[in-house]
Amino acid sequence: MASHNMTWLSYPSKSFASTSPEEIEAFIASQNIISRLMHCYIAFFVPMGLISGICILIIFIKNYLQHKTKEQLDLLLLHFTISNIIMIFLSFTVIPRPDYLKATHLACSVLSFFFNFSYFNSQYVLIFILLILLLERFLPRTALSKATQNPVSCVAFVLIYTFCLSLTEAVLVGTDNYHVETECQSDPLFAWPEYEIVKFTFGFGIPAFLQVLSFTVLFAKKAPAEAQDLRQHIRTYAAVFIISITIFICHLFYNVMILFRTTLKLQKSIGTPKNELMMNIAEIVLFSESCANLVFILCFHKPCKDRILEVIHNCRRRNTTHNHLEIPVVSTTPERTPQ
Repeated sequence: MASHNMTWLSYPSKSFASTSPEEIEAFIASQNIISRLMHCYIAFFVPMGLISGICILIIFIKNYLQHKTKEQLDLLLLHFTISNIIMIFLSFTVIPRPDYLKATHLACSVLSFFFNFSYFNSQYVLIFILLILLLERFLPRTALSKATQNPVSCVAFVLIYTFCLSLTEAVLVGTDNYHVETECQSDPLFAWPEYEIVKFTFGFGIPAFLQVLSFTVLFAKKAPAEAQDLRQHIRTYAAVFIISITIFICHLFYNVMILFRTTLKLQKSIGTPKNELMMNIAEIVLFSESCANLVFILCFHKPCKDRILEVIHNCRRRNTTHNHLEIPVVSTTPERTPQ
């Protein structure tokens, strides 16, 4: 294992040990790509994600106030939504790109803690959601109600578990030079190699295995005769399955880049501008996935979709009413002629 002294690390774009024409050209090209991706993310994905997230919160709160019932799936999706909204706000750290946010080591560690908390949180809430869907399809309603009758306990367990994981990651960032200013990223470059290994294991390896296992059981196991048809089951919970696939793909790319950066640390190498570019792309893809997840919930989750369609229908009806021209009725009573 490499030494835990990471003071030698620096971004290739900040290292000017070699100034060959090829490296300068690669540096300029990577900076242009990062800048364009950042502007695209801030201009398109962030507004789309925040608007969708606010609409989801309003819909869930209104549904609860009207019906006074707490649906297990809705409560977990509400928790998932809040986690992704926090992730979007944390993603504002990419605004200085192609440069990096300037912060002390301590401030960067705190930022990393909250980033990892949202990251782990959304992953494991999704696992509980998939578990509920599997129970609903393969077990009787009585078993389902016993297993998920208290979704608040599921949320509490996820919060405690993700807090412990995030605290562990904060320790693995390192405690040296906490007052020194540095270039800060959501996953700090100066973190120990164990940081990336733990993050890959608990932030992708275990959740991805559970997701694949859930899909395998869903498609391979024969459901009871009274259970809903598989295609209809997928259509009913389309938002959850689309989110699962999106998270798996985006997190796979992101974690591969994380592991590759770990190999560079172990080899005592700072990498190339291309390596730095790929890590930045992976980070923006991860943040874009949080925005896309909120859009998927708003468009495909039935309570949200029904509420949106209801609003559109009401708007159309109001426009029709306002555009309707009422023709005044003119009295045609004949005038009496004087006798």
